[in-house]
Amino acid sequence: MTSALVTDFYELTMMQGFFLEHHNPRVVFDMFYRNNPFNGGYTIFTGLEDLIEKLENFRFSPEDIQYLRSLNKFQPSFLEYLESYSFSGDLYAFDEGTPAFPQEPLIRIETNMLDAQLIESLILNTINFQTLIATKASRMSLATKGRGSIMEFGLRRAQGIDGALSASRACYIGGCDVTSNTLAGKKYGIPVAGTMAHSWIMLFGDEYQAFRAFADIYPDNCILLIDTYDTLGSGIEAAIKVGLEQKAKGKKIGIRIDSGDLSYLTKAARAKLDEAGLEDATICVSNDLNEQIILTLINDGAPIDSWGIGTHLVTGGNQAALGGVYKLAAKKENGVFIPTLKISSSYEKTTNPGIKQVYRFFDKNGQALADLITLDSEKVNKGENHIFYHPFSTQDMFVMRKNAYQDAVPLLKKQMENGKRIAPSPTLKEIQESSREKLSHFDKSYKRQVNPHIYKVSLSTELKNLKGNLILQAKMAEDKI
Repeated sequence: MTSALVTDFYELTMMQGFFLEHHNPRVVFDMFYRNNPFNGGYTIFTGLEDLIEKLENFRFSPEDIQYLRSLNKFQPSFLEYLESYSFSGDLYAFDEGTPAFPQEPLIRIETNMLDAQLIESLILNTINFQTLIATKASRMSLATKGRGSIMEFGLRRAQGIDGALSASRACYIGGCDVTSNTLAGKKYGIPVAGTMAHSWIMLFGDEYQAFRAFADIYPDNCILLIDTYDTLGSGIEAAIKVGLEQKAKGKKIGIRIDSGDLSYLTKAARAKLDEAGLEDATICVSNDLNEQIILTLINDGAPIDSWGIGTHLVTGGNQAALGGVYKLAAKKENGVFIPTLKISSSYEKTTNPGIKQVYRFFDKNGQALADLITLDSEKVNKGENHIFYHPFSTQDMFVMRKNAYQDAVPLLKKQMENGKRIAPSPTLKEIQESSREKLSHFDKSYKRQVNPHIYKVSLSTELKNLKGNLILQAKMAEDKI
């Protein structure tokens, strides 16, 4: 069971208000975000499978009800309603691992108002964090330019045990190859790996004894940490000595460097290893790596085979949160859904109304061209021209001509119905591979680390007109007041 107390308190007080007022219509909510994290060009939508599992098991235990009763804030009739609560709505979402962009409804919830209100915090907590971390992992994976695997070493730097587990999962989807988090390995099936700490070496008489003992115990996974005392002196010399002994047994070694000038040290270590005849020895680096440092090392030609990354990977580094939001888009009145929107003096915070779909347009080579947010009732026929309106400027538009694109694919798919999963549940490896394949359909200009090209996300004519009319109606009603 996932405790339904995983919600902000005001969600419960609003729920009780709707309950006591007998005001519980069918509604539609969208979850989306407004700006790409890390000044990047995209995100990797992540957390869906975790969210579905939690929603299917979202309940109030007897202890939860007793706690709420002790607060003296809730009526007995409302608490009785909560005793039998379970999520009963429909959930539409992008496939997990799909590259996504600002303003797009990544998740659409269709349910009653009490239901929709309660699950807001759970949705945002799950999706915001995992999407942020998967995107960070993706950026780091791209920074390596395919040169070496990434080992996620973030357990000791993550925000608690739950945060560490979610981060390991998201990192794997974003492109990491292994994790040091053993529990994440068990829970999610992520390959686990680790080398050694400086304390291993410090407890032996010298580095050679430490390395020799480690090689005897782990002959097939012998990565030696050489920077405890003197990286290019005693450290590399002891590693070479053990490496040659292992080579005579038909085994290989690797070295890890966790401090210093990684470009200079890896080049010098590589030269020493090669000179000793250990050309097949690998080099792993760690020490507060981020995507900018990785890219600098790659461009500098540093001979690195794997990357151990922790802090900047599992915490989001220089960005603490994605900033996704959850907004009411439609409510049912007299059997008909009425579109709604939030109006703000900041135009980018004015929401898009109605029940929506997102179409991704591809050219004949399978490259993504642009995304179009439409009303769900619209027909987006292939082989026709389509007008793309800027989401914030009514004058800025372009025409996607029928000879410019090959396909238009809807991204929001029904994943849950009446509170139960209906879509297949892919493995984490399948999600990772699918995400990597989908990201490959975007031009490299959208994936640049610095100053990426802006991928176009636009509104259809019907949605643009509906939004404009609702804003106009609201302004006119305001003037009458």
